[in-house]
Amino acid sequence: MKQLATKKEVNTLALLFMFTYMVSYITRINYGTIVSEMENATGIARSLLSMALTGSFVTYGVGQIISGILGDRFSPKKMVSTGFIVTILMNVLIPLCQNPYLMLAVWCINGFAQSFMWPPLVRMMAGLLTDKDYKRVVLVVNWGSSFGTILLYLISPLIITLAGYKAVFFFSAACGLAMLVIWNLFASDIEVKKEETLTEIPQTKRSLGPLFKPFMIGVMVAIILQGMLRDGVTTWMPSYISETYNLSSAVSILTGVILPIFSIVSFQVASALYRKKFKNPVLCAGVIFGAGAVSALVLYLLTGQSAVFSVAFSALLTGCMHGVNLLLISMIPAFFQRFGNVSTVSGVLNSCTYIGSAISTYGIALLSERMGWSFTLLAWLAIALAGTVICLTSAKPWQKEMKDY
Repeated sequence: MKQLATKKEVNTLALLFMFTYMVSYITRINYGTIVSEMENATGIARSLLSMALTGSFVTYGVGQIISGILGDRFSPKKMVSTGFIVTILMNVLIPLCQNPYLMLAVWCINGFAQSFMWPPLVRMMAGLLTDKDYKRVVLVVNWGSSFGTILLYLISPLIITLAGYKAVFFFSAACGLAMLVIWNLFASDIEVKKEETLTEIPQTKRSLGPLFKPFMIGVMVAIILQGMLRDGVTTWMPSYISETYNLSSAVSILTGVILPIFSIVSFQVASALYRKKFKNPVLCAGVIFGAGAVSALVLYLLTGQSAVFSVAFSALLTGCMHGVNLLLISMIPAFFQRFGNVSTVSGVLNSCTYIGSAISTYGIALLSERMGWSFTLLAWLAIALAGTVICLTSAKPWQKEMKDY
């Protein structure tokens, strides 16, 4: 497989992939972004509405593994196109659903379709870029998740005010359609072909390598914990702010724009720490997990005292988890390039994120309803501390085992 040679080619790929990932986020997290408004508009209980979120995280997580395996064997470009076609349809259908069980079915399909995005993108980046360019481009691509989230949090209150929450899904579908066209126009020259994948890596080298060694199991558990905090806090922070400080749902949704802004900063900090200081992605993730634990502690101690402080430390907490995600989900798969299964490893690791997301999205809804937000914040602290300990204890075995990779 020929790697991209010029800076212009690399930058073009980075922008295309960033916008692709941004739109995939818009068409996936829109439900969670406006779930508090859906609760108010439909009168359906929070725990019932959250079933669709939980279901989509499950199908997205399972789909990551399937997509990862397919991404090492079939055209990543066609896989991404297929994902967009299905997610556009699901975003058009979800506003038409009249009960939470239909919403669950539609959004589960959407979750599976969305899983056809990330592993193929990682496969293409690892195959087409040098190690140095990969570390830079994967950072830029991850910005797409933050930009998509910012756009949703900014525009959703306006769309809700003008046309109701259902219009948010139609807007997302339109974004998906536009991106589908752009992807098929400009991604043709960077398609990874099946025959290149099969002939490039000798059969004896194609294995999962150290993926299931004990230290990698620890990394997977840490990824699960990261997913619990990243998506759990992002989904329910507007509801926490609205209920704790008596703000309208539209205003509380708008406060959520702070979270992805912090995540962009966290991406930069995590990348710089990894490249210039630690060199070990697991150790660096442990340090950032620790910073998240401090943020969770302050959030717990200050809850109910200031909406500004609560939003700020919620943003710090989720920002730290985005940094951990960058290190454990985006950086680690590149180590498996020599085994010929970058997409598979990316899918397995990313699926762990959404195991955590599925647990926390429904769990936080249930916990906050029954035990209150103060106890829920204490649970966030416990999760962050557990992630810190697991990463720090897994860092040395990672360094020992992966130094030759």
